[in-house]
Amino acid sequence: MRAMVLHAAREPLVPQELPRPEPGPGRLLLRVQACGVCRTDLHIVDGELDRPKLPLVPGHQIVGETDDGRRFGVPWLAWTDGECRYCKSDRENLCDHAQFTGYDVDGGYAEWVVADERFCFPIPDGFDDLAAAPLLCAGLIGFRSLRLTGDPERLGLYGFGGAAHIVAQVARWEGRRVFAFVRPGDEEAASFARELGAEWAGASDELPPEELDAAIIFAPVGALVPHALRATAKGGVVVCGGIHMSDIPSFPYELLWGERVLRSVANLTRRDGEEFLALASRVPVRTQIETFPLEQANEALAKLRAGDVRGTAVLVP
Repeated sequence: MRAMVLHAAREPLVPQELPRPEPGPGRLLLRVQACGVCRTDLHIVDGELDRPKLPLVPGHQIVGETDDGRRFGVPWLAWTDGECRYCKSDRENLCDHAQFTGYDVDGGYAEWVVADERFCFPIPDGFDDLAAAPLLCAGLIGFRSLRLTGDPERLGLYGFGGAAHIVAQVARWEGRRVFAFVRPGDEEAASFARELGAEWAGASDELPPEELDAAIIFAPVGALVPHALRATAKGGVVVCGGIHMSDIPSFPYELLWGERVLRSVANLTRRDGEEFLALASRVPVRTQIETFPLEQANEALAKLRAGDVRGTAVLVP
């Protein structure tokens, strides 16, 4: 099969012919129909996450099809032990021995993938393969982040890319007011946010016209944490929604005081996937995508690195 393979951090992916994987008991062999390009993939390729399996086929927003025509989504969470204190307390996303797709096991930058059936999600009928791919991480992590904000009326989204463009639709459907924060000078991203229902869109170093009840930071920029805390009202929540972030600078305690909460989000649970995909069908979420042939995975990653993707980049084998 054709695949794009990472051999070392900070090096381009290499197109290769690999043996087609064999499924084994309890595992699905899926022909990859689409695979979203996630910022986590970029962190892996750029060497910002340690210990990936090498050589590695990245990709964890996978839509695949079985030989009998069933469609499944393969997310970031590939396997958990089911026995640790986290798994036994309904926190499998924190499992100490978890394995992750496109990190510990080969992912979807390929024509075929094998995945544990217990951790795959049936794809709702209302989404074609390309539209469904971003739901499997940008959507899922965004959904988990949104739920951890509580029940905010005024929601700030820092970084308006793959996750935020999905979360904004869900938040608006739930009756929330959305305030979008983009790179200074990025009027295209601000316009995109307004198109999706943000009532205000401005630079990430600005204060919004009103205090926020909660904020989610999707951009991997630690310096945004004090900005978000400054924009958030007393009792508000700031959620860091990425797997990696640059160092958070020191900030005065007064930004946290007033019972503000600062927290992170880690991975996903299968319950998150089930609840979000059902909700995405009801909204319905409309994903914005930019497609690339499989062999152009490096170009897709470069565009994501530069902030030039509107919505989510999706690879098509």
